[in-house]
Amino acid sequence: MTVSRPRPQVMRLTDAAATRIKDVMARAEKPVAGVRVGVKNGGCAGMEYTMEYAEAVNATDEVVEDKGVKILIDPKAVLFLLGTEMDYKTEKLSAQFIFNNPNQTSACGCGESVQLTPAKDGN
Repeated sequence: MTVSRPRPQVMRLTDAAATRIKDVMARAEKPVAGVRVGVKNGGCAGMEYTMEYAEAVNATDEVVEDKGVKILIDPKAVLFLLGTEMDYKTEKLSAQFIFNNPNQTSACGCGESVQLTPAKDGN
């Protein structure tokens, strides 16, 4: 008999990130289902995180609900984001979402792009 184990949550949010996403979604020009998070090729380190409003949940999206916020993970990004904590930092001259990602192996000097390796099975 096969025993299934619970699926790990791909991503979790800090209180600051959840508060900021709720605020941004409340000010969206039209109703949104959540925020879609993914990764794309680009930047000097190889990959960049992406975030955008999602008008609807796609059948292939990994849905993460944390602290009252719905995050939709692009299926191509799941293994790159597994175990990631999304935070929101406000400093004197900037405010931005920060991805604390255990799959990140390096980042460029400006912090705009990262090098990621897929999570290994069983993590």
